[in-house]
Amino acid sequence: MKAAVITGYGSPDRLELCDVPRPKPAKNEVRVRVHASTANRTDTATLRAHPFFARAMTGLFRPKMQSLGMDFAGVVDMLGSEVSSYQVGDRVFGMSPERFGAHAEYLCIPIDDAIAPIPDGIPFDQAVVGEGAWYAHGTTKLLTEGKRCLIYGASGAIGTAAVQLAKANGAYVVAVVGTRHTSLANALGADRVVNYEREDFTAIGETFDLVFDAVGKTSRWACRPLLKKGALYCATDMGPYWSNMLLGIWYGLTGSKRVRIPFPEDAPGFIRRLADLMAHGKFRGVFDRTYPLAEIASAFRYVESEQKTGIVVIDTLGELESTGAPKPYPDL
Repeated sequence: MKAAVITGYGSPDRLELCDVPRPKPAKNEVRVRVHASTANRTDTATLRAHPFFARAMTGLFRPKMQSLGMDFAGVVDMLGSEVSSYQVGDRVFGMSPERFGAHAEYLCIPIDDAIAPIPDGIPFDQAVVGEGAWYAHGTTKLLTEGKRCLIYGASGAIGTAAVQLAKANGAYVVAVVGTRHTSLANALGADRVVNYEREDFTAIGETFDLVFDAVGKTSRWACRPLLKKGALYCATDMGPYWSNMLLGIWYGLTGSKRVRIPFPEDAPGFIRRLADLMAHGKFRGVFDRTYPLAEIASAFRYVESEQKTGIVVIDTLGELESTGAPKPYPDL
């Protein structure tokens, strides 16, 4: 089978398209013929070994995994000897957050991991929605009915998912985006959209129970006017000068936990919930571009440009519309 193999840490130039043996499923696994995957911030950060201490998990001198790729959508084509809950031919999607490996034509995954049937009517290239939504869920799970939140950077894979997940939890949502994404944020269901290119989002006259920086570009200090007493400030990245991580450690030691870099948990349970939301029309991915597996290095470079809107899809089998051009947003 074809797979995008990583030859070491570094730039996208370390990705090579190679022929490798097809995996065989263990007794509790299914093998999926992967039709679509994604290139995302997790993939690019893992390839770059960023932050540096991530090497403790991914490999000290070189990556432990042969291929990257967390998201997958495809068809079950082989069953392990003890598998009865899936059948050959089932359409499935999910994530492989520990082993990766979805940048290949075939992937084996245990049936009790993050895998679920694709809801009816959703094509493969619109089912690869797990990674960004999972990281968003690490924050949005803290929101309940009537809570107020502001999401800064509501146009990426994490931000677009966060708006929808927060609304699904019954929260009031203000989305902060640039000019070209205001219509998208409205379509996602935000109660108010703030264009940061035209106004100071920290001076909008509202306060919130939670402020979520989905792109790691602001700080708790800058967002102080937005925070209610005892409110949470959450971010997906270290922030300027690693301020988010340092403040998170400080507030953790003092017991207040007002600054967090939430780590996602329970990937299997989340994928099942996401499948239910998708089936009921409460969640849809926002997709930017599609690249064939042979051009995966270009996909990584585009992700690293920080210009993407939503999700960048990898066409592993060469059957999707792989134009490398922006897609129209779906009817949300």
